[in-house]
Amino acid sequence: MSKADNTSHNASHNTADDAAHEGFTPEERAAMKEHAQELRKASRRRSRAEKEAEAAADVVAKIAEMPDADRVLAERVHAIVTANAPTLAPKLWYGMPAYALDGKVVCFFQSASKFKTRYATLGFSDVAALDEGAMWPAAYALTEVNAEVEARIAELVRRAVS
Repeated sequence: MSKADNTSHNASHNTADDAAHEGFTPEERAAMKEHAQELRKASRRRSRAEKEAEAAADVVAKIAEMPDADRVLAERVHAIVTANAPTLAPKLWYGMPAYALDGKVVCFFQSASKFKTRYATLGFSDVAALDEGAMWPAAYALTEVNAEVEARIAELVRRAVS
C-alpha cells in the first residue's frame, strides 16, 4: 500500500471510528433540528397570547403523532400537568412536550420511541423546586399512568412550581 493509499485508508477508518464512538446519535441530531425549528417558529410569532396558544396547539399535535403507547402516556401527563400547575405553559422542547414558567422549561415528557428507549421519561429541569437535601431525582421512568402515578405526578408538578 502506498503512503497516499495508507493516508486515505486511515482517514476513512478514523471517520468511521469517530462516528461509532463520538458525536450525536441520529435521534439526538433530529431532536436538535426540531429544537432549532421551534426557536425559529417562536421568533416569528407576534403577541404573547398568540405564542402561547400556538405553542399549546403544537404540543397537542405532537402528542397526537406519537405511537399509541407513548401517546397515551403523554396525553395523561399533559392533562395532569395542565390541571395541577396551570401557571406552566405547554411548549415543544427538542420536539417533545414540555411545560415552562416564564419561558424556562420546568418539566418535560420524553417518549420511549423518540430515543428508542424501553420507557418514557418525565423529567424536571433545575428550575423545578424539587430540591431534597443534597440529592434528588430529576427524571422518572414512566411505563403507565395509574391512580398512584397520577397522584405522584400531580404532587411533583405542584411542588416544582411552588
